[in-house]
Amino acid sequence: MPTYRDEAVVLRTHKLGEADRIVTLLTRYHGQVRAVAKGVRRTASKMGARLEPFMVADIQFYEGKNLDTVTQAETIGAYGSAITDDYSAFTVANVMAETAMRLTGDERATQQYLLLVGALRSLATKEHDPAQILDSYLLRALAVAGWAPNFADCTGCNAVGPHAGFVIQTGGVVCEKCMPPGAAIISQDVAVLLGSLLAGEWDYVDTASVGAKERASAIVSAYSQWHIDRGLKSFNHLERA
Repeated sequence: MPTYRDEAVVLRTHKLGEADRIVTLLTRYHGQVRAVAKGVRRTASKMGARLEPFMVADIQFYEGKNLDTVTQAETIGAYGSAITDDYSAFTVANVMAETAMRLTGDERATQQYLLLVGALRSLATKEHDPAQILDSYLLRALAVAGWAPNFADCTGCNAVGPHAGFVIQTGGVVCEKCMPPGAAIISQDVAVLLGSLLAGEWDYVDTASVGAKERASAIVSAYSQWHIDRGLKSFNHLERA
């Protein structure tokens, strides 16, 4: 059977037998791949550390009927230990990995791959606060998946913003006339922050007030849970301020 090579980020691992491991990966060009990594749990294995969660590697696969087999792995981004040593970063990375698993399949998902790798790199290097890295990642990942939120003009009548209402179900702000019962109320600074998180405008995000960040995180959490089928279990372990 054929072999193939691809960049991949490790999303999840499971023990198999005494020395093997099943690895779930998001690849750059082949979507999600589940593969057996043989012997990686042995102390002498050189590949084991390269196939831990949140690591990014250049991997060669042997194609199988049900599961592929990892035959070679070379590290591209050694983010695993830096993330797992920081509990806040670790819980955030778990939410990201679960999100990537929910939003991708076995078809090519290069944008989702690049987005996840960039977010994990930011977590590992502590570029920004973990909570805001997660919020930005979630908004952008959902946008790539087809659920792009709108924080500018009214999604009901296109009236120019800013607007104080946000409808979780439709993912957009609404004016006072179009606001349905139960709409979330957000202030202008929160709306601007949400838009900046979506656009990756970190100069604004990093200097936003603690209160605005907390309210924005609540909106992002509710929006993500609504649009991702069955919600995200890893949110239960997430540390929020």
